Amino acid sequence: MSFANLKSSRGSSIDKLVQAAEAVSTKPAASSYEDDRLWKPTRDKAGNGYAVIRFLPANEGEDLPWVRYWDHGFKGPNGLWYIENSLTSIGQNDPVSEANSVLWNSGRDEDKAIARERKRRLHYVSNVLIVSDPANPENEGKVKLYKFGKKIFDKIKDVMQPEFEDEAPMNPFDFWEGSNFKLKIRQVEGYRNYDKSEFESTTSAVAESDDEIEALWAKQHSLLEIVDPKNFKSYDELKAKLNMVLAGGSKVTTAEKIAEQTGDVEDGAFVKNATSAVSVSSNVDTSDDEDDTLSYFAKLAEDD
Repeated sequence: MSFANLKSSRGSSIDKLVQAAEAVSTKPAASSYEDDRLWKPTRDKAGNGYAVIRFLPANEGEDLPWVRYWDHGFKGPNGLWYIENSLTSIGQNDPVSEANSVLWNSGRDEDKAIARERKRRLHYVSNVLIVSDPANPENEGKVKLYKFGKKIFDKIKDVMQPEFEDEAPMNPFDFWEGSNFKLKIRQVEGYRNYDKSEFESTTSAVAESDDEIEALWAKQHSLLEIVDPKNFKSYDELKAKLNMVLAGGSKVTTAEKIAEQTGDVEDGAFVKNATSAVSVSSNVDTSDDEDDTLSYFAKLAEDD
C-alpha cells in the first residue's frame, strides 16, 4: 500500500480493525532479547509511571497495526525455569498445551491448579510514537515497538467500538484522526495497574504535514517479524526442555529467588531462546493483564 492509498482509505479501516480486535479477543504471536526497537515506560520507586504515546497504523504489506503472541513461565521442582513462546501463537501444536489439556481434563482440582500455573500469557505488540516520556525525554519523537497486555488492548477496542450512542468511534491507529494515549501506571496490591490510562478526548494529526507523517511511517518496525516461525523453537526442542524442567515432580516453587534464577526478566524483551527456561502454552483460556514478566511469575508462585 502506498502512502497516498493509506491516507485515502483510512476511513474504511476502522471496521476491519474492529473485526480483527473482536477475533483476537475470542481466541489465541513471539521473540528476541531486549533491543533498541522496544520501548517500555519507566516507573518510579513507588511503582508509578506516566507517558504519552500514539499508536501507529499497519506497515506496508501488513494487514493489522498489532501482532499478538502467547508465552509461558513456571519453575520446575528442580529449580529450572520454563520461559518460552508458545507455538500456538503461530497455529502449531505446543507440548505444554497438550500437557495442560491432559491435566485440565483429568477432573482433579489439583491438576487444574497446575494447569493454571502453567497458563499462557497474552501479549500484543504495536508501533508507537513516543510523544512524552518524562523519565526518558530522549525517547520523545522516536518510533518504537510497545508490548502491552489485554487491559490496554481492551481500551483500544473501546474507542473503536464505543458502548454508548453519544460516543463516536475512533481509530486510534490513524495518522490524521487518531488520538494520543495517556499511559498511567499505578502500583495496586503489588502489581501494575493500567485502569486510569486513557485516550485523549480530541483527535489530531500525528504531525503537521504529510511529509512528516510519511517520514514516521517509514521508521516503523516490522510486526510480522515478531511472529515469524523461524523465531520459535521447534516442538521437539520445547518438549525436551519441558521434560527437563519437570524432571523430579510437578510442583511450582515459590518466588523468593525469581530475580536470581531468571536474571530479572522484564517486559523489556520478547523472550527468545532462554537457556534456563521453556515457555508453556495452555488450553486453559486465560490471560494476564500484567506487562511485567517477573511480576507475573511472582504472582503465579504466590498463588501456589
